[in-house]
Amino acid sequence: MTQDMAGKVVVVTGAGGGIGREIALAMAKAGGKVVVNDLGVSITGEVNAPGAAQQVVNEIKAAGGEAVADTHSVAEWDSAHAIVQTALDTFGRIDCVVNNAGILRDRMFFRMNAEEWKSVIDVHLNGAFYVSRAAATHFKEQGSGSYVHMSSSAGLVGNLGQTNYGAAKIGIAGLSKNIAVDMAKFNVRSNCICPFAFTRMVGSIPTDTPEKAEKVRKVAAAMTAAQIAPMAVYLGSDLAAEVNAQVFAVRGNEIILMSQPRPLRSVHRSGGWTPKDINEHAMVALKPDFYGLEKSSDVFNWEPV
Repeated sequence: MTQDMAGKVVVVTGAGGGIGREIALAMAKAGGKVVVNDLGVSITGEVNAPGAAQQVVNEIKAAGGEAVADTHSVAEWDSAHAIVQTALDTFGRIDCVVNNAGILRDRMFFRMNAEEWKSVIDVHLNGAFYVSRAAATHFKEQGSGSYVHMSSSAGLVGNLGQTNYGAAKIGIAGLSKNIAVDMAKFNVRSNCICPFAFTRMVGSIPTDTPEKAEKVRKVAAAMTAAQIAPMAVYLGSDLAAEVNAQVFAVRGNEIILMSQPRPLRSVHRSGGWTPKDINEHAMVALKPDFYGLEKSSDVFNWEPV
């Protein structure tokens, strides 16, 4: 890999394993100095591997790179700011934030409780905001910076049993877009990756039927965490200087530009509308463009390449 991140300092949250680990390794290989942030938690948020961040740091250093471990939580304002402060204290600056930290509390909506909702929102959406906001002052002052956020088709399209996760992930897409709008005049970019890869999260999907087990096996073989990392490095580097406010899916060896909400069709009635008019006229005109009740697997229904 070329030294596209040479001289840049990168914070990667949730970098103790899976996609985050691969991004941290790739950033270091590309010449970046990496803050490897991870609490060492399970996919549901319990601390079970407190040395995970340091293990990744050890890998980076063994390969000749520079890195430091950080174990602050993204889910609180002060601790998220401490993550960015680790970059400043260790390397003297910050150039890129990769918001990758995440947990799951999958549950069908009609069974989901407040804790399952709040814990996922806190880590994914609030965490992305807190860490991004902590870096924003420094990005603004130096007139440069890049955010790379992890969204998901669970939010952009929909998925069974992931109301909390999906809401957080589509929220991250909105967060990224508005960061891009607010920070563009300071030469700061913000983009999203919607990753498809076999990770602990995907591995937690129930495989109670042969069909589900076979699908997970194919995902594991064809879509790896390492395939996500080059896109993150690209978006964090100066190569992507003109790429801003976009959402990309990375699925195996495929890179997909995702659509963003825009008006599809409109109807107008000079005298205003009654519910009856809406039903008999507006809906007749608009229904051909309605979205179906689709899940992510219905939309991304081709074999990964």
